[in-house]
Amino acid sequence: MNLSFFIAYRYFRSKKKRNFITVLSRISMIGVAVGTMALVIVLSVFNGLEDLVRGLYASFDAELKIESKMGKSFLAETEWLESISEIEGVEVLTEVIEDNALFKYRDYQHLARLKGVSENYMQQGRFEKGFTWGNLSLGTENQPKAIMGRGVGFFLSVDLDNDLDLLQVFYPKAPRSAGSIDPSQLYNKGILKPGAFFSVEKEFDDNYILAPIGFVSKLLNYGQKRTALEVKVKEGANIQDVKARLISYLGEEFTVKDTDEQHAQILRTIKIEKLFVFLTLSFILAVASFNIFFSLSMLAIEKKKDNAILFAMGAKESLIQKIYLKQGAIIGLSGAVIGLVLGFLICWIQDRFGIVTLGISSSIVDAYPVKMIWSDFLWTSISVFAITFFASFRPAFIASKVTPTDL
Repeated sequence: MNLSFFIAYRYFRSKKKRNFITVLSRISMIGVAVGTMALVIVLSVFNGLEDLVRGLYASFDAELKIESKMGKSFLAETEWLESISEIEGVEVLTEVIEDNALFKYRDYQHLARLKGVSENYMQQGRFEKGFTWGNLSLGTENQPKAIMGRGVGFFLSVDLDNDLDLLQVFYPKAPRSAGSIDPSQLYNKGILKPGAFFSVEKEFDDNYILAPIGFVSKLLNYGQKRTALEVKVKEGANIQDVKARLISYLGEEFTVKDTDEQHAQILRTIKIEKLFVFLTLSFILAVASFNIFFSLSMLAIEKKKDNAILFAMGAKESLIQKIYLKQGAIIGLSGAVIGLVLGFLICWIQDRFGIVTLGISSSIVDAYPVKMIWSDFLWTSISVFAITFFASFRPAFIASKVTPTDL
């Protein structure tokens, strides 16, 4: 066994007397363990929230979304759409027309996002991770239906069981040079029957109403123009490979975004928050490591005679430094292992049994989501070891300067 490690381990395990230094070392180890455990738990919660956000958005958004780089819409001819559908890996291609519109139900009005979709929209596995009420159908050409966000339904006080009152949709016409005294000539009007509510995420619940694309195209005078195309990838196919094929086929005039790119800002915000939480907890862990500094400093004073004897026997300064550095490493390593194990167990219990709940009865998930990633454990360990090393360096340097003539 390495001599410096042997002596450091004997100091750590010494049972000759339980003095204040020994107690302080144990407190230092507990502090490292608690800090490490907190880091693992908080980072796992952020991972769980990131996955939850991805899952909720995926319930409404497409796996791949095609949009024009220039302008709000583009011409989508039938042959061109069929050629995209035949690209390897594309299972479902949904046409989309999306714009703001004014909705009126009884005496209530609300400005929301009208999204016209083709009949195969539901084949893309929509609302799998959300709540729905009513019949998820877009109706027929003669009686188009609306699938509304729960928030929009609340704002308009929509009653799905009421077959008499219908949802009115208003969209402004393109401005003309000559004015008109008839206000009805300034906008297009359509009628939808409320068919269902959905709830996946507040951003969508409060702003979106789905309708048949034929109805929306006629209301907005879009004809064969579309604002986007949504793609569902075949099971087993790699999304990034399909994305690359679409980009190659469509050229530079179009963008193809996956689910993360469609909501890059909010996912980037979560990652930044996770980074700052990691730095904050690491700083708190560094403050807690002062106990290691004080315990090693006091140990160096107590073992001053032992150090002098080692020097008299021919020990070098490097050996004394290694003893105290490894003593600090033992304290940090013991605390880190305990903290990592406890953090893992707590996250596993939360993931399996959902002990800590959100306290929101209408939430998509009942308990705080957690997801453990090995890289979090790695960076937490590196952080603990780095902090422990810097806390141990000064006491080790002081202890190595003791000479037999000092006694």
